[in-house]
Amino acid sequence: MTAPWTATVLTIFPEMFPGPLGLSLSGRALTEGVWKLRAVDLRDYAHDRHRSVDDTPFGGGAGMVMRPDVIARAVDDLAAGGMAGPRVYLTPRGARLTQAQVREWAAGPGLLLLCGRYEGVDQRVVEAREFTEISIGDFVLSGGEIAAMAVIDACVRLLPGVVGDAASLEEESFSEGLLEYPHYTRPRVWEGRAVPEVLLSGHHAEIRAWRRRQALEITRRRRPDLLNTLS
Repeated sequence: MTAPWTATVLTIFPEMFPGPLGLSLSGRALTEGVWKLRAVDLRDYAHDRHRSVDDTPFGGGAGMVMRPDVIARAVDDLAAGGMAGPRVYLTPRGARLTQAQVREWAAGPGLLLLCGRYEGVDQRVVEAREFTEISIGDFVLSGGEIAAMAVIDACVRLLPGVVGDAASLEEESFSEGLLEYPHYTRPRVWEGRAVPEVLLSGHHAEIRAWRRRQALEITRRRRPDLLNTLS
């Protein structure tokens, strides 16, 4: 039997999980065993009586830095236990997460996600334990836990059987390098705003063409950088 896709999270706040991941589609899939979640407390790998995971930065400066030895002990222990999959460090300085990357991770055995706190993580352990640095956007959070949840949710919803209508995944934003077209439902007229007539026509080819034009126009106005990646 194939092991379920597994998200392992290294954090000093394991109690934050599953959080929203325990609800809706991801929560149901978690209960059904489609995927597994393991939140590992980094303080369990600290060797002092205060369970310290951070220390002052060399070179001076504000804040504290997460220690490489503590993180390495956690990673090595998990690896010895058979944990597989890419290692990801969530940080604003990382490469921007893409849907293509999410699809690649969702097709694998799972992820090890390192949640930084304070001023970040000692760079030596990032390099020595071969973490990929990933950012979910050009902004700063208090820690990597919320970013890890976003990554996990993005992957889990791509697992077989999680989303009821698999076809809906094919038309989402970024699935073809474009932002998604707008959606409409009942009532046909709301506050004087009518649903576009083409969507009521029943002509599926015309509807597909309209949606494609809308996706291209919205992408051109909001994310023209995406158009540069289209062949």
